[in-house]
Amino acid sequence: MSGREGGKKKPLKAPKKDGKELDDDDLAHKAKLKEQQKAMQEAKAKASQKGPLVSGGIKKSGKK
Repeated sequence: MSGREGGKKKPLKAPKKDGKELDDDDLAHKAKLKEQQKAMQEAKAKASQKGPLVSGGIKKSGKK
């Protein structure tokens, strides 16, 4: 055992996966996810146009 062989050895690279064929259910699921993501982006853009919901933060009373 020489000093250069110490420590963890790198794992071998995994072979590339072949592209799998998508059926109708998979395509419908992907379309649904894409539609949900688009709706979320639109909602985020709409919410950013308005000001913040809370404007004062913690309100302190005048009493001590």
